Amino acid sequence: MSSAITGWEHPDPLQRADDGLNCHHDGQGGKKARQAGSSSSSQPTYSVLDVPPWYLCILLGIQHFLTALGGLVAVPLILAKDLCLQHDPLTQSYLISTIFFVSGLCTLLQVFLGVRLPILQGGTFAFVAPSLAMLSLPAWKCPEWTFNASLVNTSSPEFTEEWQKRIRELQGAIMVASCVQMLVGFSGLIGFLMRFIGPLTIAPTISLVALPLFDSAGSNAGVHWGIAAVTIFLIVLFSQYLKNVAVPVPVCGGKKCHTSKFYLFQVFPVLLALCLSWLLCFVLTVTNALPTAPTAYGHLARTDTKGNVLSQAPWFRFPYPGQWGLPTISLAGVFGIIAGVISSMVESVGDYYACARLVGAPPPPRHAVNRGIGIEGLGCLLAGAWGTGNGTTSYSENVGALGITRVGSRMVMVAAGCLLLVMGVFGKIGAAFATIPTPVIGGMFLVMFGVITAVGISNLQYVDMNSSRNLFIFGFSIYCGLAIPSWVNNNAEKLQTGILQLDQVIQVLLTTGMFVGGFLGFFLDNTIPGSLEERGLLVWNQMQEDSEETAKALEVYRLPCGIGTKVCTSSCTQYLPFWPRLGAGSRERGRNLLARLFQDPSGARGKGASETKL
Repeated sequence: MSSAITGWEHPDPLQRADDGLNCHHDGQGGKKARQAGSSSSSQPTYSVLDVPPWYLCILLGIQHFLTALGGLVAVPLILAKDLCLQHDPLTQSYLISTIFFVSGLCTLLQVFLGVRLPILQGGTFAFVAPSLAMLSLPAWKCPEWTFNASLVNTSSPEFTEEWQKRIRELQGAIMVASCVQMLVGFSGLIGFLMRFIGPLTIAPTISLVALPLFDSAGSNAGVHWGIAAVTIFLIVLFSQYLKNVAVPVPVCGGKKCHTSKFYLFQVFPVLLALCLSWLLCFVLTVTNALPTAPTAYGHLARTDTKGNVLSQAPWFRFPYPGQWGLPTISLAGVFGIIAGVISSMVESVGDYYACARLVGAPPPPRHAVNRGIGIEGLGCLLAGAWGTGNGTTSYSENVGALGITRVGSRMVMVAAGCLLLVMGVFGKIGAAFATIPTPVIGGMFLVMFGVITAVGISNLQYVDMNSSRNLFIFGFSIYCGLAIPSWVNNNAEKLQTGILQLDQVIQVLLTTGMFVGGFLGFFLDNTIPGSLEERGLLVWNQMQEDSEETAKALEVYRLPCGIGTKVCTSSCTQYLPFWPRLGAGSRERGRNLLARLFQDPSGARGKGASETKL
């Protein structure tokens, strides 16, 4: 899901007649009134360092949770079939609760110790493709009996071992790959890598995250195309046609009550569509309009097919590391997940700069970017240890939500992280989402995957698409990212080398379209001659040059509790790539590698470079 669905271009979803949001007092003894010149829509109501009232933090934290809900729930549901869990909604609910809990934990780590911007962390689609490629290996394909609901006894030790050994394999691969991400982040290598990764690498990589998942989306929607079509229609209606329609709501403040305008459809389009489609399925189930025979078309659209999950799920269940057993490791899984890690890192760097601009913060300096990527790696390590079957990354849709609310306080994201922790422990919440009818899920997937594909392609706006060079690189990368995995899946025996581990690595990498397309885009973009402006790399040059260590940047991106400024101020720590630099106005140590490599001799900037968001 992305900002195209959440509709973040509207300047303010909650417009009060008296602009009450600008008059609240914070916990620091009062919030200064905004100057007249800073009251424009480009200025946040609360910046990253401000502390809104506690009730506003909770309300906006709930909104961030609901904004990320579609992506958080989607990942376990996509993996369910290949984990042999399509007929075990109770275990699916456990996975959903676990991903809620870990996402909350990683959000708090990112806000307090990472890049320190209000960015929510959650499951990543970049890990889905390599995970499915690994689970499609002959050694990990689900037995035929697990596809027949009448033969599956979800409480039997045999069935439990079938799905747990698969998720343990995912856990091990994610934990090892996360160590690579931590190394890249904390060592500062991300800055070096970004010299060579431009829009022509990013566009096919992100686009191919979602394109290969059309089969999963189509299969779920095909359970009942009517219900799926209603879900799609409602999401499109709310997010595109009604996004600027304000709903009047009563608000009481002080001694008087008044009416406010709330852009309900703009803020909660996916949630509203899911609830209404779910209600439609319930009505059709109660009236027996949907077939009761398990083999009949449309039976899985009934709400009573998973009705026992809510009664079976415990009220409280505390997820813990190793809950599915000791993780196992295979070389093929590790290499596949590393491809997803690279894609996730590139997207997160772009999110940092976009978030800083929306919350009124200076562009993040290199040490903050390094720390953010390193903490995301630590988050993936925790996700692997807890057994979510996925990693964590920054959520672009929540960055977009900051543009809606104009509240960029990091305390709001702290509230969202705490809410996710609570939701992860409250077992009935995960069970409720596991009972969503299959065609409703399919309709949501079709919209989400389409938008993710479009987000990847949108990166091409920064390159010269009138250039035959760029057209060739993008078109060839996308097409090979679809064609090569399809051929390898159908002809795996023709790639046998006689070494089992090597065969598995080759098969996982070549069946991951994201890796194939991204690698070809990276190789061709860095070997075929082209100017920096033609390749879109002047964008990164501009952003990196703006990332100076000013007094404001030091205030925003320094570590909490005076770490690095009052304590742990040894001169040795100043050489750590992720440590904040002392002294206002000092630049990063050494000249920025990007600025030095990509500086235009004429000093000219690409058109609209200052407005760019990767």
